[in-house]
Order: sequence, then structure tokens, then C-alpha cells
Amino acid sequence: MNSIWKGEISLGMLNNLNKGSMGEHLGIEFTAIGEDYLEASMPVNQNTKQPFGLLHGGASVALAETIGSVATWCCINRELFIGVGVEINASHLQSATSGYVKAHCRPYKSEGKVKVWDISIIHQNNELLCTCRFTCMVVPKPPEA
Repeated sequence: MNSIWKGEISLGMLNNLNKGSMGEHLGIEFTAIGEDYLEASMPVNQNTKQPFGLLHGGASVALAETIGSVATWCCINRELFIGVGVEINASHLQSATSGYVKAHCRPYKSEGKVKVWDISIIHQNNELLCTCRFTCMVVPKPPEA
């Protein structure tokens, strides 16, 4: 099977993208790269919980958008383009109060200027917490990016 990723990518490279961003604040860490998938983890802690002690749905969506945007970036000419989110749908099925969650991101469509990703967020105990569909558009890289 051929990889969908363009050029070299590594966990170190992907984790460096999070520095100084929301991903770093939320503790998102890329943990696996496959031929057609990425995985990232995020702690369930004071930075990712809502006031009632549950994993915040917005934190789950931020994890999904982070991994989907980075997956898009891995599929394109990174010197010329970036990916920007244009739509996300999330179904929150369960919640968590501690530990960590893992996002698993696979393509529905990884070719062309619009990428669509299937993202599952799973608790460390293997319970499915959230399913997301994320659409990302490829745009020219801004001069300062």
C-alpha cells in the first residue's frame, strides 16, 4: 500500500507544529503515523474539562480539527499550501472525567483541494467518545506562515 502522505513526516515534526498553539495548550501529542492515518492523544485535565468535570466537547472538537488540519498538511506541498478547516461535525457519544483520549484520523477523501477526514475520539479504556467528520480546504500558504 502506498502512503497518502507527501514527503517525509515524523512524530517530532508533527509535534513541533503544536508549539505555541492551542494544541500545545491542550496537551495534544501526535503518537502514531500509518500509511493512511494519524493518531494523537490529549489529556483529560483542567485544560480540557468543562466546569462540571467532564471532557469539554469543544476540547474534543479542537483535537479533531488539529489532527485533521495536520493530516491535510501532510498530504500537500507544504512549501506552497496549508489546510484550513471549513466544516466540522461532531457527535458526542460519551464523556470522560480523567485519563487521556486518543484521536484516530483517516481520510474519506485525501485528493484534490478539499480533504474530508473521519476522526474517532476514544478514551484510554477503549470507549468511543466522539465521532467527527472534518472538511479542510487547501489554500496558498500566507507569506508569514
